[in-house]
Amino acid sequence: GWKDAINTTIINFNNEKMQITWAARELFPSENVSFFYTFDEGKHKVWKPCPTYLLHQDYNSGCLFKTEGPTLAISIRNSNGSEELFSKRLKSDFYIKPNRPENVTFFWKEDTVTVSCNKPERAVKCLRLELQYKSKFDKDWQSRTSKCCSVGEQGFDPRKCYSFRVRLKRLVPYCNVVNYSSDWEAETFWMNGTLLDSCDDDIKSQSKTVIFLSCFLAVLLMILILLILLCKWQRLQKSVMPAIPDPKYVFADLFNDHNGNFQEWIDKTAHAMVQTKPEYEEPECIIEAESQQEDEKNSDKQGSQEKIFSFSRAAENNDPKAAQIACLMPTSNTIASFAGFQILMNNDMYVML
Repeated sequence: GWKDAINTTIINFNNEKMQITWAARELFPSENVSFFYTFDEGKHKVWKPCPTYLLHQDYNSGCLFKTEGPTLAISIRNSNGSEELFSKRLKSDFYIKPNRPENVTFFWKEDTVTVSCNKPERAVKCLRLELQYKSKFDKDWQSRTSKCCSVGEQGFDPRKCYSFRVRLKRLVPYCNVVNYSSDWEAETFWMNGTLLDSCDDDIKSQSKTVIFLSCFLAVLLMILILLILLCKWQRLQKSVMPAIPDPKYVFADLFNDHNGNFQEWIDKTAHAMVQTKPEYEEPECIIEAESQQEDEKNSDKQGSQEKIFSFSRAAENNDPKAAQIACLMPTSNTIASFAGFQILMNNDMYVML
């Protein structure tokens, strides 16, 4: 009974080629066995030797041959083929491993993806199309199986990149005694209906976008800080070094019409005022008490200070500007400050400092 207990692996590649393998070193440690097979039925079988052996440590560990029918008989014998060590009869159709799906297409509609492939020529009813997918945030594959040869799935996020792979499976136990599936079709990467080389491209593009936005925000922040510092600097500059008023804006006619000639400007202004006001009105002046005048006379004598102007002289000369200046001036000073100017008055001369 030990002959029936030998484990063999039987694979029928898409009903085109058969592969039978066994554990040569464990089962037959002292002998290099030979392999024979036949697809004939009945008593008159024609055994064929293995055309292609599979080797393991220089020992025959398997055989590869063409599939020629649904019923297969195999025989493992000693090295010269005179003694049978193991035999078995089987249905080759129950060990089929399908080929990869061909011409796989992806159809996207909003959050739904439909995957389809070409129908195989044989045993379509025994096949199922399996779709597996995962996003860059998933660790494990998500699986969905449907009849050959189309499968659809919903709930895909257009903002994520997904990896897809598909394969064909044989139904167990109705069509196969072993759960064989095809090899996976080449993995593809999709994002919102767009085929990508890899999901790393999406990560790189997002990282580039983040870097660009970060740099842009940093530049805006620096510009804002510079503007704030500039405003504060201008305020500090104004408080520490106040702006000196320009006299040409205060006395525009003095500089524009008389080219800075103060005497000419005074004369013309006085003449214009005399024409507009034929009767001159003496400006009000606060006349101090006689005691104060005596004190001022005494102080003038002690300090040897000379009064340059008096109200009576201004009135006699009909000079309104001079009268105004005389009213504004303290009588004890020889230099008056008027509208940003320092004016030295001596007799009938006005000198602007």
